[in-house]
Amino acid sequence: MADSPLRARRSMVGTTLSEINVTPLVDVFLVLLIIFMVTAPLLQHGIDVQLPRQKSKTLRVEKPIVVTVTKKRRMYLNRQRVSLEGLERQLRLVARARPGEAVFLRADREVAYGAVVEAMAAVRRAGIERLGMVTQPVD
Repeated sequence: MADSPLRARRSMVGTTLSEINVTPLVDVFLVLLIIFMVTAPLLQHGIDVQLPRQKSKTLRVEKPIVVTVTKKRRMYLNRQRVSLEGLERQLRLVARARPGEAVFLRADREVAYGAVVEAMAAVRRAGIERLGMVTQPVD
C-alpha cells in the first residue's frame, strides 16, 4: 500500500499532459473585452460641443457633411480642423463632387452668433444651397 503512491508518481514522470489549460486564455479575453468596452465610446465621440435643444424631426443621412464650430470658434469639416478660408475651399470641392448635397452645421450653444454666421456664409459661398442646423432633441 505504501508503494502505490510512489508507483503512480513514477508513471506520470514520462507522460505528457494532454489537457489544455484555458484559464490564461479566458483571462486574456476578459482583459481585451474590458479594454474594448472602455475605448469604444471614446472612438465614437467627435468634437465636443454643447448643442442647443429643440423639438424637430430627426433626419437620417448616410455619410453627412458636418461643419462644427466650437466654443473657442474653431471650425471643423467632419473631424478635420480647418480655417474659414479652408472650409470654403473644401466645401467647393464637395459641392463639385456631390452636387445637391446637404451640409449640417453643429455649433456650440455658447459660441458667438457671428462665428455661426461666418460658417453659414462660407457654406453659401461654396455653392451649397442645402444647409441644416444640428440640435439636440428635448427630453
